[in-house]
Amino acid sequence: MNPTPTSDETSGPLAGLRVLELGQLIAGPFAARTLADFGADVIKVEPPGEPGKGGDPLRQWRLLKDGTSVWWQVQSRNKRSVALDLKDAEDVAIVRALALQADVLVENFRPGALEGFGLDPQQLMAGNPRLIVLRISGYGQTGPDRDKPGFGVVAEAMGGLRHLTAEPGRTPVRVGVSIGDTLAALHGVIGVLMALQERQRSGRGQLIDVALYEAVFNCMESLLPEYSAFGVVREPAGSALPGIAPSNAYRCADGHVLVAGNGDSIFKRLMQAIGRSDLAADPQLAGNTGRVARVAEIDAAIGDWTAPRTVAEVLDVLDAARVPGGRIYTVADIAADPHYRARGMLQEVTLEDGSRLTVPGIVPKLSRTPGGHRRNAPKLGQDTVEVLAELAAKPPRA
Repeated sequence: MNPTPTSDETSGPLAGLRVLELGQLIAGPFAARTLADFGADVIKVEPPGEPGKGGDPLRQWRLLKDGTSVWWQVQSRNKRSVALDLKDAEDVAIVRALALQADVLVENFRPGALEGFGLDPQQLMAGNPRLIVLRISGYGQTGPDRDKPGFGVVAEAMGGLRHLTAEPGRTPVRVGVSIGDTLAALHGVIGVLMALQERQRSGRGQLIDVALYEAVFNCMESLLPEYSAFGVVREPAGSALPGIAPSNAYRCADGHVLVAGNGDSIFKRLMQAIGRSDLAADPQLAGNTGRVARVAEIDAAIGDWTAPRTVAEVLDVLDAARVPGGRIYTVADIAADPHYRARGMLQEVTLEDGSRLTVPGIVPKLSRTPGGHRRNAPKLGQDTVEVLAELAAKPPRA
């Protein structure tokens, strides 16, 4: 599949926006990559070094192909790489000059680190009043914990998520991806877009302070108000969704299926589909409150029905009854799914050695100015000469 979208305006809605990325690993680079996917010119500053020793550590994370992580091909697509040492005064002066020409600066160092490099955001914004600075850190730029080192896994715990990801009475487990970093990155992108909108009116940039734990906490739904109003501490519930019924995973003859029958009319259709018209007609189960009170009975009825059937057989019945349900996908299931492919979510890119690599497509999808895969992830310092030439040819912004 051609990774470039078919559109009259393939440059993307953020074309003309220049982003300076000073982050490493996940949260900051994910935010910058999202902006790059939609047309922003992202200049990624990386520490110089020999292959395998310099650059963003993500280049060497997880599975490597020809010495470079295949994750890198996702996290740094559409970016340009400039090799500069933030511990070198001359290189810092170059970064400062780049910031004077940038629209957005993205960083995810520990609070105070940027200032320690001689890149105080307040000073940069004094020289470039239109500059928007996105700062992502574990605990935020203020507060008693601001100086503590914070990674996504810690943020997931502090934000309340890790406590819930377990079977009752068992050790909490982590989500299998860096969800804390990703949530913080997406909150950062939202902040950048809002700041850009406001800048159209005021002509001024601003600081955006995103804490990893707060991004997780912001997604915790009714956790806090339930505690405030009722003193309830929500506990792990495995695959169920407490307080909403039925919504659970059920065992089949060849695996598990997820069933979300928690809408009032959906519940009736589900019960009729599994041969339990008595439950469908029970007035006590017509609303969610009554179903929650009898959730064990409902789960048992659904489980008894799914147990002797295959996942495919169960899903056929659910689809016919218009009841939301789904199998639990592995990546092999994703790669083979025709819906993923039809939606452009399985994009093939050609690497430098001529081999093909499948990477995730672009999200979200815009009808007129979609994002696109314009260039592969860069080698370390690949664009240094080009970017410095542009810097010399263009005066700083007033």
